[in-house]
Amino acid sequence: MTKFVKMLVVAAIITLGASMAHARDQIKIVGSSTVYPFSSYVAEELGATTQFKSPVVESTGSGGGHKLFGNGVGLDTPDITNSSRRMKASEFEGDVAAGITEITEALIGYDGIAVAQNGENAPFSITKDELALATMDMVPVNGKLVKNPYTTWDQINPALPKRKILFYGPPTSSGTRDAFAEMVIGHFAKSNKDLYSAIAPKGKADKYEAVRQDGVYVPAGENDNLIVQKLTKDKDAFGIFGYSFLEENSDRISGAKIDGVSPDPETIASGKYPISRSLFFYIKKAHLDKVPGLKEYVELFMSDKMIGPRGLLKRIGLVPLADGLRKQVQKDVLSYKNLTLEDLKK
Repeated sequence: MTKFVKMLVVAAIITLGASMAHARDQIKIVGSSTVYPFSSYVAEELGATTQFKSPVVESTGSGGGHKLFGNGVGLDTPDITNSSRRMKASEFEGDVAAGITEITEALIGYDGIAVAQNGENAPFSITKDELALATMDMVPVNGKLVKNPYTTWDQINPALPKRKILFYGPPTSSGTRDAFAEMVIGHFAKSNKDLYSAIAPKGKADKYEAVRQDGVYVPAGENDNLIVQKLTKDKDAFGIFGYSFLEENSDRISGAKIDGVSPDPETIASGKYPISRSLFFYIKKAHLDKVPGLKEYVELFMSDKMIGPRGLLKRIGLVPLADGLRKQVQKDVLSYKNLTLEDLKK
């Protein structure tokens, strides 16, 4: 063997080793803590019923997941990111700039954002506006916006108990926090737009979504089970998290009524519960033919066995889509329809 041929052989071995180092035989999933239980269930089922390894699922929060997903198309980046809110247009544009030009959006069902307390407490009922006044940074007092002064519920409404206001909720990286801020705080600001337009981004009152930062709202990380544990020890506190965690821990905690409506599968699916939202995951199409089991995972997740009206995920808190919508979503996802910027602006 000549010296030149030996050099070619060595180069080939190095190249092969590098490609093998980047190859993966296990799906990598990141994102929402709310979608995490559903995604993990499907991952375990895939590992148990096929020849593929169970995917690795990380709870990073929706925002954190989109950042990791958007790092490019290399196999050192996630294949899927879970999200408890729809992808933002800015995130899509960042993905495209990073070379991720083909993404499929999968709507899997609904979830409500529960405002829960210790199960031994008396039932608690508030309006969505009262919830906003308890959690937002700036509130109206005598016709002017001031830093939130409320420390007990009776200060917001004398009919409410003299009970300390304290929330354990998701951090800024969480889609649950994004959705809560939009649907509760943004909704209140929009209904008082004359006051909030001056301090809202681009002057749009409904874009004011600032959560108070004076210790009354305590970011508690991406592990919603830790919030549940805090509620079992502190009867004053409320926790903010996805409905599935309320259902899973209904022996220890109870949900507050919002505008007179309790969170349950029927009120969430119908939209009667005022803090309901859609759940998603996003697929990096560039990885479909490179990561073993990725297509099979998507097919399993989108099957009636998982997300149908009697699906396995309903048992752990997912609120199923209506039949017609579910069938259309299944068709779009399994044909790997490309998400567009226009879709996100609708």
